[in-house]
Amino acid sequence: MKLFKIFILITLFISCSSEVAEKDSISFSEKNYDEAFQLIEYWLNAQKDYENLTGLTAMVGDEDGIIWSEAFGMANEEDLMSVENTFSICSISKLFTSIAIMKLIEEKKIALNDPINKLLPWFDLKQQFENSPPLTIKSILTHSSGLPRESNHPYWSWPDFPFPSKEDVVKELKNQEMLYPSSKYYQYSNLGLSLLGYVVEEVSGESFEDYINKNILEPLNMKDTKTYMSEEDYGELLSIGYSSIKRDRNRDKVNFFNADGIAAAAGFTSNVEDIAKFAAWQMKLLNSLEKNIISSETLKEMHKVSWDDELSSVTRGLGFGVYDFGGERWVGHGGSCPGYRSQLYLNPEMGISYSVMINSSGTNPGKYIQGIHQILKKVTLKKEKLSNKFKEIEGIYIAQPWGSETYIQSWGNHLALLRMPSNSPELTLYKKVEIDVFKRILKNGELGEKLEILRDQEEGVIGFKSHQNIYSKSK
Repeated sequence: MKLFKIFILITLFISCSSEVAEKDSISFSEKNYDEAFQLIEYWLNAQKDYENLTGLTAMVGDEDGIIWSEAFGMANEEDLMSVENTFSICSISKLFTSIAIMKLIEEKKIALNDPINKLLPWFDLKQQFENSPPLTIKSILTHSSGLPRESNHPYWSWPDFPFPSKEDVVKELKNQEMLYPSSKYYQYSNLGLSLLGYVVEEVSGESFEDYINKNILEPLNMKDTKTYMSEEDYGELLSIGYSSIKRDRNRDKVNFFNADGIAAAAGFTSNVEDIAKFAAWQMKLLNSLEKNIISSETLKEMHKVSWDDELSSVTRGLGFGVYDFGGERWVGHGGSCPGYRSQLYLNPEMGISYSVMINSSGTNPGKYIQGIHQILKKVTLKKEKLSNKFKEIEGIYIAQPWGSETYIQSWGNHLALLRMPSNSPELTLYKKVEIDVFKRILKNGELGEKLEILRDQEEGVIGFKSHQNIYSKSK
């Protein structure tokens, strides 16, 4: 009898564990994600309105490219946003510069531990720390170089953003000094990655733009990605950037700018379609023995933690940010330039990538990626199962004055409620117990309070009742 009880307990444990694993896994070949993407589209579009974002694009991808993508809002004052619209991706530019550097290292034209003044003999920024280790390529890639964050120019300043030329950056180096000894602290540095762009030019004998185009963008067919902001594209393919939100809830159009001498750190423009190609290339390369631009081993090294800063808890690879989200390891980079926010995250182990691009400042695209990821992880509906079981109930319900709106949608065999606005989309699930009556599913699987669907004389859904309160359906 005791052995039988132990067997039952083990069976229950394995069953519960497999259910959790299945719920938390993402498999586009095995599960039906139609409802998840429907919910994601509602959530992003609603949050765009609540934040008064001008426009937003998002994508989910795997090693074959885009699984899902969508655009919301406006690309400029007249045109709806499209997934083909490009944005300043600002510091995501650093990933391309870093790959160019690692390609030159693979070709043995430079070394990871080369001092910067060996490769750039004119480098004359003042080293005020006598016992500092050398300022190397590796320390710049990990943002542990001790260099100042910026060149000696006010290029992030409103309203004109006067970015310097390469000549201006070089000329002002003598008037700057090291912020810290090298390889001691984390200090993010646009100046450092700009210098690595100059290294690419010095070593290759080509312009930075030509080298990146020929060796990275063209092989990956990233036809809409450029190393600069195109004035010709601005307001057309290139979406217009808008300021952070003001007290009156409006945003101002940001003046056109070009990163110029800071291009290697912050100058690129791209869209989610091209970034999906860039992410897919990485995931395929990691599982390949063949070299493609760089080797799999080099990319793995770039994704590994090469600098773990004790003071800030920041972890950096070679060019890449390395992140721990709830025990999951992610790599990628964000971008923040005047009028634009962007983010790329990829999880090589899960074989999934995300990117969100926004043509407004003062927001966080990363929270949207994490929200999308959390929604996808909740899916349990099998590929062969039909979605939208409760289609006629789905929609927006008025939640005033306590909240703004409640969105109800089918979620497999259940109803899902999402209360808005929400920076993190937490679903409340309800199980059908009789016609038009559902009960909330508690965390332990038991059932809680009722939710009753209300109808008019023609049997149309007009609202729902919960805790004796009535919430009308929006028309």
